[in-house]
Formats: sequence, C-alpha cells, structure tokens
Amino acid sequence: MAPSQPNRIAQQREKCQVAKFVKVARRDEIPDGGGKTVETGGRKIALFNAGGHFYAIDNACVHRGGPLGEGDLMGTTVVCPWHGWEYNVATGESVDDPKVKVACFAVRLDGDDILIEA
Repeated sequence: MAPSQPNRIAQQREKCQVAKFVKVARRDEIPDGGGKTVETGGRKIALFNAGGHFYAIDNACVHRGGPLGEGDLMGTTVVCPWHGWEYNVATGESVDDPKVKVACFAVRLDGDDILIEA
C-alpha cells in the first residue's frame, strides 16, 4: 500500500532541513585580521574577520589537529600555529594542496551578532 499524501509530505520535510544559524560572537570581539575559536554543537570552529568579512572553518588543522583559530591571518589565509600549514578561510582549502580541505560553515550577520550555520 502506498503512503498517503500527508505521510509523503512529512517524509519529504524530514529530508529537507532548514539551515539553523546560531549566534557565536559579536563583531567587536574579532578585530580585522583576527580570529577566535568558538564552539557550537560540541564542535570547535575557527572564526575570522578578513577586511570586515567573516569566515568560519573547522578549528582543527588536518595535519596534526592544530588550533586554526589561534593562527595568524594574512588576508584570507590562516597559518596553523603548530606546523605552518596554510588554509584559505573562504574555501577551507589548503594553500599548498587544494584537494586538502577543512570544513567551512556559512556565516550570517544580524546587526552586531555573528551567526554560523550549525
């Protein structure tokens, strides 16, 4: 027996989740050229301000798990403080090998609040 129309609609809604954005910081907490590590949903995320544009990537460097949120930011490139691996904060790609990536998260601004997709 085929599922009823209301059941099919409910199943489709479960598959199509709406993005949930969570406040993680305020603009004034991250100066231009700076970064900060935030946590949401049990995951550490590195949040950066590059020329007034905010970017969020996974905090753990793929090399040895170094804290990217503590790295130096030059333009849109962050340097891992442990071993110098470099990542583009806009794409998550390694500068040396674009096939190597850390996860990126969507960022929204709501007034002075910074929200990231959880």
